[in-house]
Amino acid sequence: MKGKEYETLLFMLSEIVKDGVHIVNSQGKSIIYNEAMAVLEKTPREDVIGKSFGTVFSHIPTEESTLTKALYKNVSTINKRQTYLNNYGKEVTTINTTVPVLDQSGKAIAAIEISKDITDIEYLSNEILGMHKERPEPKSIKELKIKKYNFSDLICKNEEFKEIIETAKKAAKSSSSVFIYGETGTGKEILAQSIHFEGERKDKLFFAQNCAAIPETLLESMLFGTVKGGFTGAMDRQGLFEQASGGTLLLDEINAMPFELQGKLLRVLQEDCIRRIGGSRDIPIDVRIIATVNEQPGELIEKGRLRKDLYYRLNIINLNVPPLRDRKDDIPVLVSEFIRKHNEKLGKEIWMMSESALKLLMTHDFPGNVRELENIIISAVSLAGKEHVLTEEHIKINKINTRGNEKKLMDDIKMENGLDSLLENIEINLIKEAMLTSKGNITKAADKLKIKRQTLQHKLKKRL
Repeated sequence: MKGKEYETLLFMLSEIVKDGVHIVNSQGKSIIYNEAMAVLEKTPREDVIGKSFGTVFSHIPTEESTLTKALYKNVSTINKRQTYLNNYGKEVTTINTTVPVLDQSGKAIAAIEISKDITDIEYLSNEILGMHKERPEPKSIKELKIKKYNFSDLICKNEEFKEIIETAKKAAKSSSSVFIYGETGTGKEILAQSIHFEGERKDKLFFAQNCAAIPETLLESMLFGTVKGGFTGAMDRQGLFEQASGGTLLLDEINAMPFELQGKLLRVLQEDCIRRIGGSRDIPIDVRIIATVNEQPGELIEKGRLRKDLYYRLNIINLNVPPLRDRKDDIPVLVSEFIRKHNEKLGKEIWMMSESALKLLMTHDFPGNVRELENIIISAVSLAGKEHVLTEEHIKINKINTRGNEKKLMDDIKMENGLDSLLENIEINLIKEAMLTSKGNITKAADKLKIKRQTLQHKLKKRL
């Protein structure tokens, strides 16, 4: 393949990718400048192609340009955040990867830069940190405006869950790290807030950060802060660790944190100090960490998504929150509480739920757990008119078939032995599905299953 053909191939590839692509040859002239890069930098392609990089982008100091470093010094730059002014004077923030293209003798014959625009994300990140910083230190818990939970918000009858709450109450009396595992919607953050607001740090700040909600490239600066001059466009700014010092920091879905950053977090926990990005000074902190995951910790460690050493360092106090399907004796008390709560909010006068409606809820597996149950009740109360009793007609359950549900079924089957057990499991699940879609009506469910009503009644009594 000849040089021109390679150049044509590169051009076609650059137009396919969504990120900005800029390639300069050995003389520093731009040979590829795709549409995404032109939009990002607000610079017409015809003003760049075939012209010297230094001439077109004269406002970028040579010593700060990653392209010139790659071309003339063979220096690669991987995932570096840069903030600079485009030709129109607008500040642009990108994540850049720039590498030299070397010939067999090791001489750079070109340099390639790939840029991802994170200007809007950077702005939002700074706004979030700024709002945290501007929040005044509260003199008492009453001055906090965030939504607060305590142990009285944890409604339960289930003995296993009661034991977990008792352990959490003991945890509130210490400053040790807490590791909470529970499926989505089981109430992990309510537990975390209860531990904070009923502990010695209750008059200090409580920050919650979902590690999956922030791009990997910004999470580190969100947590540790930045130093002016640490990188292009950096400002002196506190991170969440400094702002939460003396209080509690909840790291939700901590397994979404990049593996390398998990190592830095481990150092913070061991040394009780942080170092801002671009800084050289260690800053002492006093922050209690509560971490949560919604998948089994052992599986996360095995898959390389959670560092084993970090897990053991955080797992001083361990709380495993059971899913609602394993504590169905809590459903009636939760239903009563949610009816009371949303009666007031929605201006209704619902007194109770019918026995048939409650039975319908008891047959559901609740993949969304307590949060799903509350949403069902909100829907039911909203749909109710002037009646005072919620019936099965008000209960709207969205049954979602997922690979996760199929895997759970197969895992349950594998735990059994023999064909009889396998068929029994399949039959139970088919009956549950028919009862749900028939809203608890045995006659309709029997019709769906193509069996007699008496036969279904017998099977329900025997197996469910």
